[in-house]
Amino acid sequence: MSGHGYQSGRLDLPFVGISTFGKSPLCLDWDDIKADVAILGAPYDFGTQWRSGARFGPRSIREASTLFSFGHAGAYDHEDNVTYLQSDKVRIVDIGDADIVHTDTMKSHANVEFGVRKILSAGALPVVLGGDHSVNIPCINAFSDQEPVHLVQIDAHLDFVDERHGVRFGHGNPMRRAAEKTWVTGITQLGIRNVSSTAREGYEDARSMGSDILSVRQFRKAGVDGVLERIPSGRRYYVTIDIDGFDPSIAPGTGTPSHGGFVYYEILELLAGLVKRGLVVGVDLVEVAPDYDHTGTTAILAAQLLLNFIGRIMHQRGITQEGE
Repeated sequence: MSGHGYQSGRLDLPFVGISTFGKSPLCLDWDDIKADVAILGAPYDFGTQWRSGARFGPRSIREASTLFSFGHAGAYDHEDNVTYLQSDKVRIVDIGDADIVHTDTMKSHANVEFGVRKILSAGALPVVLGGDHSVNIPCINAFSDQEPVHLVQIDAHLDFVDERHGVRFGHGNPMRRAAEKTWVTGITQLGIRNVSSTAREGYEDARSMGSDILSVRQFRKAGVDGVLERIPSGRRYYVTIDIDGFDPSIAPGTGTPSHGGFVYYEILELLAGLVKRGLVVGVDLVEVAPDYDHTGTTAILAAQLLLNFIGRIMHQRGITQEGE
């Protein structure tokens, strides 16, 4: 392939141009998605119970992702000795945002689900930028006609509330709604800690419905390899990442920060191992609320993690295809 992608005559620094995710091509015709990976924004945060602001998450993650858009013919990782995200091997498009109808949860969620279904019907990997964690509900709904998935959640909170005062589709409910789906075969819940969003009976319900729950300290005691061994192998995985799973020292820009969280490499190593254990078929990253972080480091963490994760997912798929 050609050198470094600078042959167009433009240097195209990160602060120049339109902030699509990783400066990938924009595709607003959802009936003409031709890509391996499609990025969808879900700027919905009416499901929050305390500090709102995650509606600006997709925009902030896209802007942060331009930092990693340099055209060096992919992203070379000297530790892995692999060049990830080579443009001639991995096609990423940004399809914009699902339309959000203010105060209308069901319509907003339906619009997110519609976008994810369009991505799946195009044969691409959906990567959804939240928004609060309730947007995971329509994302999982969109897999109703797909093969079953095992859900891997990275989060400070269990999010397994059934119903409170009639609320069933807020950001405390998504894992409960997922567990009810026949196409979700189990849930691995990692990072759950401290004063939680779910009462004791929620934990009991989660375990009875097939959840494996580990706190950050339990995760560290088991080690990344030990945690991976607990995740059923050879499955199709849907990964949902709540940015508050990370410690607020590196991810302060979120509505419900919780001290004692993960650091970057713990989760990158987990995700790098997960792609070798089965097939990752969907991703969402939620709860980035940039107004609580004037350094922008939370959005940078989200963008960096997603680009590294996407790179590893696609690299592993290439290895698998070459081995067939």
